[in-house]
Amino acid sequence: MRSSIKLFVMLCAGIFSLAASAAEVKIHKAIEFAKPDNFPLTLDIYVPQSGKKSYPVLVIYHGGGWLVNNNSIMNDLSSKIARDGDMVVANMNYRLLVDQNNTVTMNQIIEDVFGGLLWVKDHIAEYQGDPTRVAITGDSAGGHLTTMILTRGRQLESDGFAGPSLGFKPSYLPAGKTAEQVAKEDGLKVQAAVVSYGAFDLYKAAQGGFETAGNMFWKFGKAEARGLFGNKINVKDNVDYYQAVSPIYFVPKSSEYPLPPQFVHVGSLDKTTPPEAAQAYVDLLTAGKQPVEYKVYPGKNHAYLDNGCNWANSCFDKDAVEPVNDIIVFLRKTLKD
Repeated sequence: MRSSIKLFVMLCAGIFSLAASAAEVKIHKAIEFAKPDNFPLTLDIYVPQSGKKSYPVLVIYHGGGWLVNNNSIMNDLSSKIARDGDMVVANMNYRLLVDQNNTVTMNQIIEDVFGGLLWVKDHIAEYQGDPTRVAITGDSAGGHLTTMILTRGRQLESDGFAGPSLGFKPSYLPAGKTAEQVAKEDGLKVQAAVVSYGAFDLYKAAQGGFETAGNMFWKFGKAEARGLFGNKINVKDNVDYYQAVSPIYFVPKSSEYPLPPQFVHVGSLDKTTPPEAAQAYVDLLTAGKQPVEYKVYPGKNHAYLDNGCNWANSCFDKDAVEPVNDIIVFLRKTLKD
C-alpha cells in the first residue's frame, strides 16, 4: 500500500513539474501588427515567467526562400530562447512572394519586416520587453531580412520603392511619423544581430536562376516562377532594383555608420547558403571595422534552427543545441541585463 502511495505521489510530482515547466513561458499568439493591402500580418510573443519586470528582446524572422513557411517554423527556437535565454521573443510573419495571388514583390517583404520591427519597438513594453535592448535574428531568407534591417534600415521614403532612390515604406509606422522621420531618428536601430546561414546577394541569386522554375522553392510554394519585382522588371535591365535588396552591396564602414555587434554562423555542409557567402559578408564587416563574431559548425547542413527534422536532414533537437547555446551567450553578452 505504501509503495502504491509513493508511486502516486511521484507521478503527481512529475505532472506538476511538467506543468511548471510549461508555464515558464507565456505565449501571446497571432497579434496583428499591420494589414497592407488587407493582408493581415501577425507575430507571436513569448514572455519568460521568471519574475523580472523587464527583459531584453529578440525579434525573429523565419526562413523559407521568401516563398514558403511562416513563423511557426521558429516555434522551437522561440520557446528555447525565451526560456533558456530569459528574453522576450517576437516571432514574426511577413508576406511571401507567393501571397496575394503570387504578386508580392521583394521590396514589400522588406517593408513588412521593417514595419514589424517598428511595431515591436512601439509595443513590446506592454509584454515586459525592453525597447532599448533589442536584437534581431533570422535564418536563411530571414538572415537576408535581418541584414537588410542593418544595412538598409535608414533608406526609408514615403513613396517607397517607387521613389527615385528605391527606398522603403514600412508596412507599419509609429503614429504621426513619416518614413523620412523614422529614418532621421534611426528608428530601426538595434543593439545586436544574429545572422544564421543567411543570404546576402539577390542580384547574384537572380542571375543564377532564382526567378526560374529551376528554383525548387517555387514548386514548394505552389506558384509559377516569376521575377522578384514582377515580370516587367528583370535582372539584366534593372540591376539597381536587385542590388537595392541585397545587403552585400551596402555594408558600411564603422566610420560611416557603426553597426551593432553581429554573430554570423553557418554549417560547413550548407550548399543552399554556403560558408563562402557568409565569409564574404563577414570579410566586409571586418574590413569596415564593424564588430562581428563568425562560426562555421562542422558537419551541419542548412536549416538547423527549424522545428523538428527537415529536408536538409537537420534536426532541431540534435543540430541546434550548440548554435542556440552560442546565440544565447552572444545575446547575454551584448544585451547585458
